[in-house]
Amino acid sequence: MQRRSILALLPAALAPWPIAGLAAPPGGLDDALAWLDTLVRQPAVRTTGAWPIGTVLQHLAQSIEMSLDGYPAPRGALFQHTAGAAAFGYFKWRGHMSHGLDEPIPGAPALAASTDVGRGADRLRAAITRFQRHQGALAPHFAYGALSRSDYAIAHALHIANHRDEIAGA
Repeated sequence: MQRRSILALLPAALAPWPIAGLAAPPGGLDDALAWLDTLVRQPAVRTTGAWPIGTVLQHLAQSIEMSLDGYPAPRGALFQHTAGAAAFGYFKWRGHMSHGLDEPIPGAPALAASTDVGRGADRLRAAITRFQRHQGALAPHFAYGALSRSDYAIAHALHIANHRDEIAGA
């Protein structure tokens, strides 16, 4: 095969691999706040997953709170630096996260089964606002390890967007 033919195929061969900056980031945390405003005005909101809507919103808030306060049961450094970092890099590149939507954060306090949209939305709104205003260090993510502020904002936005996939009526 000629060298030019190989070089012509190179972009297609690299297409599935993460290249920084190519994927559009999700709407972000400001869009999540706007979505919460819409959510609480809906007459009927439910989930298609295992957790009721209030529990989903608590879980999302808990994840953001723990990025500030620390995760109770982080994975080991080897995992964080290999599989965890690779998973976050892939999600970031793809602009979409996919994970088990009924999996609690390891070691986190149990979530109350709740259908209270208002209370869950208030907690998530408070967590997002606290994150946005926070000026100090951030705790390493339990799976991804240390993240920059901007990467954490992306991780939180992707997490919220992934759970939005299971919310009907919003």
